[in-house]
Amino acid sequence: MSSPHHPADSAHRGPAARGTLAGWLQDLRMGARFALGGGREGWTRTLLTGVGVGLGVALLLLTTTLPGALAARDARSDARSTWTAPTAEKAGPGTLLFAEIQTSFHDEDLYGAELRPEGPDAPLPPGLERFPGPGELAVSPALKDLLASPAGALLRERLDGPITRTIGDEGLIGPGELAFYRGSDTLRDDSSVKRITGFANDARPEPLDPVLTLLLVMVFVALLMPVAVFVAAAVRFGGERRDRRLAALRLVGADGRMTRRIAAGEALAGAVAGLALGAGLFSAVRQFADRFTVMDRSVFPADLTPSPWLTALVVLAVPAAAVGVTLLALRGVVIEPLGVVRTSKPARRRIWWRLVLPLAGLGLLAPLMGRGRENGDFNQWQVIGGVVLLLVGVTAILPWLVESVVARLSGGGVAWQLAVRRLQLSSGTAARLVNGIAVAVAGAIALQMLFAGVEGDYTKRTGEDPSRAALSVWIRGGQHPGTSILAQADAVSGRLRRAEGVTRVTPLTSVTATDAGNPDRATELTIASCSALREIADLPSCKEGDTFLLRGGYDDGNAQALARPGGKLMVGGNDTGGPVAWTVPKGLRAVQSREDPAGTKRGGLLATPGAAPKGTAVAGYTSIYLQLDPAVPDARERARTAAFKADPLATVMTLKSTEQSNRFASIRTGLYIGAVLVLMLIGASMLVSQLEQLRERKKLLSALVAFGTRRGTLTLSVFWQTALPIGLGLGLATATGLALGAVLMRMTDVPVAVDWTSVAGMAGIGAGVVLLVTVLSLPPLLRLMRPDGLRTE
Repeated sequence: MSSPHHPADSAHRGPAARGTLAGWLQDLRMGARFALGGGREGWTRTLLTGVGVGLGVALLLLTTTLPGALAARDARSDARSTWTAPTAEKAGPGTLLFAEIQTSFHDEDLYGAELRPEGPDAPLPPGLERFPGPGELAVSPALKDLLASPAGALLRERLDGPITRTIGDEGLIGPGELAFYRGSDTLRDDSSVKRITGFANDARPEPLDPVLTLLLVMVFVALLMPVAVFVAAAVRFGGERRDRRLAALRLVGADGRMTRRIAAGEALAGAVAGLALGAGLFSAVRQFADRFTVMDRSVFPADLTPSPWLTALVVLAVPAAAVGVTLLALRGVVIEPLGVVRTSKPARRRIWWRLVLPLAGLGLLAPLMGRGRENGDFNQWQVIGGVVLLLVGVTAILPWLVESVVARLSGGGVAWQLAVRRLQLSSGTAARLVNGIAVAVAGAIALQMLFAGVEGDYTKRTGEDPSRAALSVWIRGGQHPGTSILAQADAVSGRLRRAEGVTRVTPLTSVTATDAGNPDRATELTIASCSALREIADLPSCKEGDTFLLRGGYDDGNAQALARPGGKLMVGGNDTGGPVAWTVPKGLRAVQSREDPAGTKRGGLLATPGAAPKGTAVAGYTSIYLQLDPAVPDARERARTAAFKADPLATVMTLKSTEQSNRFASIRTGLYIGAVLVLMLIGASMLVSQLEQLRERKKLLSALVAFGTRRGTLTLSVFWQTALPIGLGLGLATATGLALGAVLMRMTDVPVAVDWTSVAGMAGIGAGVVLLVTVLSLPPLLRLMRPDGLRTE
C-alpha cells in the first residue's frame, strides 16, 4: 500500500460521519486515488479498464452521430436536387437547362448532370463557383482521384473532357461520392431536360412501414447490446486483486460499506478515464472519417456531430453503470480483514431468477405476434424491452451454464486439468469474457432470420430476362435537330456494335401514331429489323417491308381500330416540323405479342425500316438491348462508355430478374456497417480482457514454469480456458437467437424457417473472432511465463 494512512484515518471517522455525503465523497475519492495513484499496478489496471470502457464509449458516441449524419447527407442531396425545383417555360437570364446523366462504373452509381446556363443569373449547383464550359468537367475529389488512377482508365475514356472545376463539400452527399457536372452548349429543352431557376426537393419520403421500423429498431438494439455488455465487463477488470486490496483495508479498520464505496470510487475513476479515452478515440476517428468508405457510404467529419442529449446520456450512464456493476458484483463477496471468501469454492449459482429475464422478454413480445405489416405499428418500447430482456438473459444464464458444465468435468491431460480447475475456481470471469460475443451472435442470428423471412416482401420480380440481354440502353430523340430518331438509333447502335465485348445489338424504336381523323386515338408504332422484331413478337415469317399488328399486348383496342390498311396515321413530330403522315400498308398481318428482354409485352403496330415513315420529324425513343461476351474483361463498362460517347443522356440499365426495395437494402447495409464496427470492438475488447486476465495470473504462470511445466502445456491450457466458455456461449447464443428470430418472424406474420447455413456462419464468425484474439494473446502469454515474473516488492 503506497498510502496506508488514508484508510486508517477514514476508519476512525464516527458512524455519523461515514453516512454523510462528505463521507461518501471521501470514500469515492480514496478509491479514485487507489486507481490513479497506486503505482504501476494501479495505473495499469486503470488503463486496462479505461481502454475497455473507452472502446465502448467511442462506438456509443459514434452511434449517437448516425441520425445527424444521415440528416446531413439527405439535406445536401435535397439542396442539389431538381425534383421539386422551380421551373420556367421560356429561357431567361436566370434559367438553367439541367439534364441528369445516369451512368455507373463497376456497379457503383455516379451522380452526373449536363448543364447549360441560359443567362448570367442561372442558378449554380451547390459546390460550384462557376459553370464548367462546353465539354468541360467539374468533378468530386473522389472521382478526380479515380480518373487519375490506373483503376479508372476505362472511366477516363468515358469522361474524357478536361477537368476544370472541383465540386465542393456542400455539393456532395459524402466525401467518397463519385459525382460530376458536364458543361454543354447544345443541350435542348425536351421531356428529359429541365429548365430550372433554382434547386430544391421539398418532397418528403413516406414513413417506414411497421416491418421496416421493426427491422431498424432491431438493428440498433442488436448492435448496441454487445457494446453495453463489454462496457459492463470492462469496469470489472482486476476484480480479484482489488478484492485482496479491500481485505487489507478491512485489516486497518475500514468497514464493509466503506470498502464497497472505495471499490465504487475505483470503478468510477476507470469509467471516467474510459470516457476520456473514448472521447479521444472518437475525435480521432471523426477527424479521418472522410478517408473511409464502408459499403459505398461515406461521411464528412462535420457530419459526425453527436446529439447533445444522447451524448449527455452516455456521459452519465457509463459512470453510473460502472458503480452499479461494481456494487452488484460485491454483493456476492465477503471481504474480511484476513482475506476474501471468494478465494474458496463459491456457492453454486441459482438458475430460477436467471430464467425470469428471457421469459419476461418473451412475455413482452408475445402479444405482438401475428401483427404483420397491415395491423398497425409495433410498440417500439415494448419491442426494445422484450429484445433487451432476452439478450440480457444470455449474460445471466451463461455464468450458471459454464459453472454447471465445468463442475462435472474431470480427468484428461495436464493442460485440460489446469484449464478445468481454473474454470471451476473462477467461472464467472470466463463467462464475462464470452458474454459480449454471445450476445452479438444471438442478436445476429435473430436478425438474419428476420431479414431472410421478410426479404420476399421487399423483393419483387422485374420480369426482365438477363439471359436475353445484359444491358438496356434507352435514348430519346429531340437532342439532335434535323435528325430523326431512326437515324439517331442507327448511330448509337453502330457505336455499340464496335464496342469490345458486345456480341449483339437489338434496337427497337417506338414512335406515337395518331389517327389523322381523331387525335384522341393513338397507338405505338415500333420500327426495327426482322431479327429485332422477333424479340417482341412471334413472327412466322418476316422480310424487309413487312408490317404487323400485335395482339395480346397492352393496347389491343386502339391498335386494332387504327390498323386499317390504307388508313392515314400521323407519326412523331418535333420542333423541326409537324408529325409525318403515314399510310397503313396493305398486307398487315396480326401476330402474337411476347415479352421483350425488359419484361414488357408491347402492343400497337410493327414495321420494318423499309415500311416505316420517313422524315427528320419522326420522333420517339429507342430501346437497345445488348448481349455481352462474358469472356471479355470489362465488357459492361466498355458498352457503357460507347453509349455515353454516342449520347451522354442515354440511360444504361443492367437487366436483373429481381429488384429489392431501396429502404430494405439501406437498412441491411446499415446492419453490415454496424456489424463491422461491433466486431472490431468485440475483438479489441476481448483482447484487452484476455491480457488483463493473463496479467493477473503472471506469478502463477511463472511459478508453474519454474517448477518445470512446459510452456506448450500452459499455452494449451489457456486455449482450453477460452474454448470451453466460448463453445458453451455460442451454443446458448444460437438457441437464444433461434428463439428470438422465431418470435420476430411470427410478429411479422411470416412462416418460421431457419437458414442453418447462415446460423452456422454467424456462430463461425464469433468463433473466428475468439480464435484471432487467442492467437494475438500468445506473445504476451509467452513473455509472462518468464521466471522474473516471480519478483515482488
